[in-house]
Amino acid sequence: MANYGVAALLIASLLVAVTLTDARITIMQLQRDSVGGGYAAKAVPALTCNQVNAVQAGDTCSSIAESGGLTQDQFLGFNPNINCQKIFLGQWVCLDASAA
Repeated sequence: MANYGVAALLIASLLVAVTLTDARITIMQLQRDSVGGGYAAKAVPALTCNQVNAVQAGDTCSSIAESGGLTQDQFLGFNPNINCQKIFLGQWVCLDASAA
């Protein structure tokens, strides 16, 4: 019989490692152009995550940002690869970051 607790811990550890590594990489983000209606690539500065938090039952991007004292834009800036429609229990999110 599989030990799901060990598997869950391993997956969570890998997610933390990927999240922290991902926070140090300079990323290109697409932003909607308010004038032309198209999309433009914007370089996002490399960040180092200083504080992470695991998503709890009932959390949303907005509720996590609010509980961390962040605006939605700050939260999304610290977590550029997050899909707020598909956050999941135990997912690690960054609540504080600084330029690398």
